Amino acid sequence: MIGIWALGAYLAVILLWTTLIKRSVGEAMIMGFLVILPFTGAAAAQIGWSALYSAATDEIVYATMAFVFMGYLLDKGGVLDRLIDLLNSLIGGVKGGPAWVSTVASAGLGGVVHNQAAIAATVGSVTIPWMEKSRLDKPAAATLVAGNAGMGITFPFSASMFVLVGSATVGPLLNINALVLPLLFGGLWCFLHRLIVTWLLIRKSGMAPLDAAHRMSVRAALGQGWATLLLFVVVAIPLVITSGFLTSALSDWTGGDVSKSVSVIVWIPVVLLITGALLGRKQLPRTGRAWAELLQGSAPRFGIVGVTVLFAFAGANALAATGLPKQMTALLNGMNLPLWLLAILIGLIVIAVAAPLSATATMAAVGTVGVAALVAAGVPATTAAVAVLVFSSCEAAVPPGGAPLYVACGIADVNPIKTFARLLTHYALPLLVIGVLIILGVLPI
Repeated sequence: MIGIWALGAYLAVILLWTTLIKRSVGEAMIMGFLVILPFTGAAAAQIGWSALYSAATDEIVYATMAFVFMGYLLDKGGVLDRLIDLLNSLIGGVKGGPAWVSTVASAGLGGVVHNQAAIAATVGSVTIPWMEKSRLDKPAAATLVAGNAGMGITFPFSASMFVLVGSATVGPLLNINALVLPLLFGGLWCFLHRLIVTWLLIRKSGMAPLDAAHRMSVRAALGQGWATLLLFVVVAIPLVITSGFLTSALSDWTGGDVSKSVSVIVWIPVVLLITGALLGRKQLPRTGRAWAELLQGSAPRFGIVGVTVLFAFAGANALAATGLPKQMTALLNGMNLPLWLLAILIGLIVIAVAAPLSATATMAAVGTVGVAALVAAGVPATTAAVAVLVFSSCEAAVPPGGAPLYVACGIADVNPIKTFARLLTHYALPLLVIGVLIILGVLPI
C-alpha cells in the first residue's frame, strides 16, 4: 500500500506548507511532488523527470495559461464590469436585486474566468456594498459571494477540470470533449442550488430593492454592454460542433471524427481572447510599451497558477507511478459499500481535502482517485468526474476556508468565523448531496 502512504505524505506536506508555514499553494505543490518521489523506489529520479516532462508538455497546461490570460484581458478591458452593469440593470431593481446580481454574475463569470478568488473579488467588490445598502447583513453578504465563487469549478473549463482529465489516472478513462456538456449540466444544477440559497437569504433578511441611483438604466446598460454576451456565444460554438447531431453530420462529411479532431480546450481560449480584445479594445493598450506593461502585470497570475497546475500534474503523475489509483480503488471497493455510501465517503474525502487546499490541488491529491474508485464501482467516467468536481467546489465553504472566503470577508469587513455556519449548511452540505445524487443518476447530466 505504498501509494496510500505516498498520498498521506503528499497531503501532509501540502497542508503543513499552506496552513502552518503559510506559504503559497504553488510552493506546496512543488514540495508535495518532491515528497512523493522517494516512494517510487530506485527509479525515483527517472520517474520524477518523466512525470514533470509529461506535465510540462501537456496541451492542457498551455490551455490553462490561455484561460488565465483571457480572464486578465477581460478584466483590464472593462468587459467584466460591463457584464455586471448589464445584469444589475436587468434585475437590480427587484427585491434583493443586488443578491440576485451577485449570484447570476458569479455564474456568468464562473463560465468564463473559473478562478474562485477572482470571481469573489470582481463580483464582491461591486455587489457587497450594494447588498449592505439593501439591508443584507455583512456576514450574509460575504457568505453569498464566497459560496457563489465555487461555480467557477462546476462549469467547463476550469484548471481543476484540466488537472483531473489530464492526469495519468483519469486521462485513459475519459475524453475531455465528452466531459464538457455533462459538466455544463452539473454546473447548472449547482447554479439552481445557488439561486435557492439566494432566495432563502433574501427572504430572511427583508432586503429592499436597490435604489435606482446605484444602477444604470436598462437602455444604457444594453447600449454599453450587450456585446459582452458574445462571450457566451463563442463558447457555445465549439460545444455545438463537438457534440450531438452536428458532430455526426460533420464527421460524415469530413470522413473523420470531429469530436476528436477539434480540441475545445485550445479553440475556446483563443476565440475568447480574440473576442475579449475586440470588446475591450478601447481600454486596452495602443503602444508596444503599454502592452509590455500589461503583460508584465499578468506575470504574478501566471506564476501562481502555472506553477500550481504544472506541479499538480506532475504530482498526480508521480502518485500514479506508485500504484495509488489501483490501491485506493481496491481499498474502497474492498469495503463492499453500497454505491450511495461509497459516493458519500468519496464526497466527504474530497470536501475535507478541499477545505485547506485549492480545488486544483484537491483534484491532484484525491480527485483522480475518487473518479477511479467510482468508475470501478460501475459509475460512468463522465458522471464520476462531474460529481468529484462538484465536491471540490467547496473550497471556500468549509472551515478554514479558501481564498474566495477571505477575499469576500475582506471586502465586507467581517470576521470569517461568522460565515462558517451558513457556509456549511447552505453550501457544503447541499453540494455534497448534489454530487451524490449525480453519481446515483437522480440528477441527470
